[in-house]
Amino acid sequence: MCKPISLTHQQVMDILPHRDPMLLIDEVSELVPGQSITATFWVNPQRDIFRGHFPGEPVLPGVYTVEATAQATDLVLMSKPVYAGKTPLFLGINNVRFLRKILPGDTLEIRAQLLSERPEKAIATCRCTVHVRGELAAETEVTIAMR
Repeated sequence: MCKPISLTHQQVMDILPHRDPMLLIDEVSELVPGQSITATFWVNPQRDIFRGHFPGEPVLPGVYTVEATAQATDLVLMSKPVYAGKTPLFLGINNVRFLRKILPGDTLEIRAQLLSERPEKAIATCRCTVHVRGELAAETEVTIAMR
């Protein structure tokens, strides 16, 4: 088993092709390439999305939460040399549940654990959870393909 590593924001950007405003991983506190990750994303209250979702009662859209879990999954795979430099593509999401509102100013702790991988097709699925202040906010299974 590999020793866990951490990644700064710049190191995350060195691996992922996403950029602002769609880069939703700020840093990684623990990454075991090809196995698991714990990452964070601070929900900046100045994000333009909050002007319309919802005026007077802003809430982070669920699709942003799912995208953050997909990017954590991307990092689990793209940190392996075989997938370095590939483009991660969303293949599917299953068993999504939103358990609490995510508000401007919240910091998401995103955890992903590899469930399955088909190396011959460069496809993998991770089980993901999102916590805010220790409380489970969302969970899903994300499947990606590396191309």
